[in-house]
Amino acid sequence: MSQVVSETVRLGPAPRELERVETAASLLNEAAPEETLRWAFEWFQESVTIATGFGAEGVALIDMAVRINPGADVFFLDTGFLFPETYELRRRLEDRYQIEIRAFKTDITPEQQELRFGAKLWSTDPDLCCRLRKLEPLKDALQGRRAWITAIRQDQTLERSNARVIEWDCQWRLVKINPLVRWNKHQVWEYIARNNVPYNPRHDRGYPSIGCTHCTQPVGEGDDDRAGRWPGRAKRECGLHAPARPIAFVPRIEIAPGKQLT
Repeated sequence: MSQVVSETVRLGPAPRELERVETAASLLNEAAPEETLRWAFEWFQESVTIATGFGAEGVALIDMAVRINPGADVFFLDTGFLFPETYELRRRLEDRYQIEIRAFKTDITPEQQELRFGAKLWSTDPDLCCRLRKLEPLKDALQGRRAWITAIRQDQTLERSNARVIEWDCQWRLVKINPLVRWNKHQVWEYIARNNVPYNPRHDRGYPSIGCTHCTQPVGEGDDDRAGRWPGRAKRECGLHAPARPIAFVPRIEIAPGKQLT
């Protein structure tokens, strides 16, 4: 008779860490973004990093963060397919704030990707393209970190609607901090204008959300802000931000050698 061994895989943090996350989430639920950032830098010190995609929210968040912590660690995912204006914006931000915005990218060149998966993978299988060029590099970016800071807002997509200011990220298994989660786009742009923050000029040409060149188009008047991302598809997320879900314990079944699960 085969022996089946069942064990529990913890998707959440240790109970003590979970308690800290929940306490912080309650205390900072209505806090200003700057207050949340101060807590993040004080609590996690060098083990927290800021992710940016160089969108309007991203540049506002960088401005806030560097005002509080001039040595804040910031990174982006270089897919190899970003707009020239995006790369130029990186340079402008680095010059203005005297920081390095570190790049993480896949080892697979666009040419290698085409040879292996066929031409225009972003069109034939955009989820795979995102996984190769975004999700895999993010693993490296978050390696050794206890927390990451993002610029997502609840009203951007359905998947983000339940995001909290402080939460446990079950997908990447660390604390996720979303200082702008309760802001709307008008608050973001008011901050940018008030502080003269550099931003991508494509925003002024009908691109409210800017990703890779192949998967981003301008939107029409009255269209959803993310209608220009992966146009013609239901896809609105690249997979970096999985929907928030409660801490769970999932049983893992191991089958004795030579046996199959039926």
